[in-house]
Amino acid sequence: MELVSPESWRSTLHKKQQQWIDRTLFTRSRLQSSQFITVLALVVNSFHPNCSHFFLNGTTPNITDILVGGRVQNQNRYKLICQKYKNSYRFATLYDTTNMIPVFSAYTFTGPPTDPRPDLPWMIEPQLNEVDNNPEMVVDHPFPHQAGNNDYKNSIDSNGVNRGHLFPNLHANDLETQESTFTLTNIVPQVVSFNGGSWKDMECKVRNTLKDNCKDANNNIKAYVVTGAAPSESNKLNNRVNIPDLLWTAYCCKINQGQWVARAHWGENQEEGKGKTLPSNTTAELYEMLNQHYPGGGVQVFPDQCSNSAAPHG
Repeated sequence: MELVSPESWRSTLHKKQQQWIDRTLFTRSRLQSSQFITVLALVVNSFHPNCSHFFLNGTTPNITDILVGGRVQNQNRYKLICQKYKNSYRFATLYDTTNMIPVFSAYTFTGPPTDPRPDLPWMIEPQLNEVDNNPEMVVDHPFPHQAGNNDYKNSIDSNGVNRGHLFPNLHANDLETQESTFTLTNIVPQVVSFNGGSWKDMECKVRNTLKDNCKDANNNIKAYVVTGAAPSESNKLNNRVNIPDLLWTAYCCKINQGQWVARAHWGENQEEGKGKTLPSNTTAELYEMLNQHYPGGGVQVFPDQCSNSAAPHG
């Protein structure tokens, strides 16, 4: 056996260390140029226990053939994501890897933001690509199971859409939770005039309603919110990412008197004129509408105590 001298061994080690440093610097450069950072989300088999607190009584929505009794029906296509950012779970997402958009995101509203809208790169979830968290894999494109930043390149000119949050940053109470919403697993292609028009108007009104009316047993602001998108048949962005037919949202909370209240809103993802508003509906009306988009019926977003509750005042 050939002996290796200490000098030769140290030289080889130094070369390997330098190669690792060069590789790391190159990777960081590519990541910065791609305008992506990874988010420490977890693809899980169940929202329980890490993310169950984002759902009233820990009860997840039922959507026939997609999510029933908290169990994904097609685990190759649909993925449960506990959105973890800076060591805390921020919200939960059910993601459709075929359409490359979320089915819904669920979160608790605990008050309006205390900081301005953050400006940071869009994040992705590397686990959806069935790879480890190697950053070199993150910058490869196209991503086979999720939308990427390049999918939204020139999206306004080509399709008239931009990035639409399901969990909006203006419903996040602190800066880090605001930042966590800027992951493409929380985003759908949304028609620009709809995103900045009636949908934004509704988000602001709902925020104020929840802030003024929804309180837990300790008199702290708290409401459960689920926001989703119903996919289109074949309308796609960049020949990859489904452009949904409509967006919907629903909330449920207790008001000061301890009564459960719930309301729902939805709107078609299409061009609209200025001044359009979205009507407030019952959750029962929402379920009836969603059953038309998801064959088999049986859609239910919240437990029964939210099904027939009245709207809060204010």
